This record gives sequence, structure tokens and C-alpha cells, in this order.
Amino acid sequence: MGTSNYLEILSFHGIAKSSGGPVRDAVLFTGFPKIHPGDKGKFMLVSDPLGDDPALLEFNIEDILFAEELHSAVTTEGEGVPLVKIWVRKGAFAVMLEPFEVQEPLQFKQKMEALKSRVL
Repeated sequence: MGTSNYLEILSFHGIAKSSGGPVRDAVLFTGFPKIHPGDKGKFMLVSDPLGDDPALLEFNIEDILFAEELHSAVTTEGEGVPLVKIWVRKGAFAVMLEPFEVQEPLQFKQKMEALKSRVL
């Protein structure tokens, strides 16, 4: 499913395409869009899909205020990865799933500090 199809699904929920100006009371996220496999009221975004620190973000669709289609990124194999920008309402709650290396002891505190500096 192409990026346009994801944005069309979002538009069914009253989400407008961005006019390009700054969006008040919202936070911008960029990534590869995915439809939530089990909840039609949620939207998933793979942040930094081709980078070193990918993360899977899950938002309630009602918290997405605007969406905009971007260019596609290209993998080393030449495969296109569609990207979107979404503006999420400030104060909304979301979920982040992020890969980590299993080791003993788990070092989530260090990972959280790096995540905080990356996101903020």
C-alpha cells in the first residue's frame, strides 16, 4: 500500500493534509507509515526506518492533526520506502517500541537518556 493510501485512510478520520505552514499545539514526527494490524483507531509510524536507531511509534488517530506525504527514501537494494510527516497533538499519549540488544544487565537507563536527547 502506497503512502497516499495511508493518508487517504487518515483523511477518513478527519485529518487534513498540511498546508505547509507551522502547526500550532502539535509535534512533528517523520517516518514510514503503517496501518495498525489490530486497532483501526491507531496509526503506526516507523521513525528513522533506514537509520541506526529505528523505532516503532503508535498514535491514536484522533491525536493526529495533519499529515503530509514526503519523498521516498531508497534502500541499498534500490527499494523505495515511502515517508510521511504527521503532526500529533501536544499532550497526547503514544507508545514507542524500540529494538535493543539483550545483555546482562539490561541498561535501559542509558538507552532512555539517548532516546530523550534524540526525541527532544
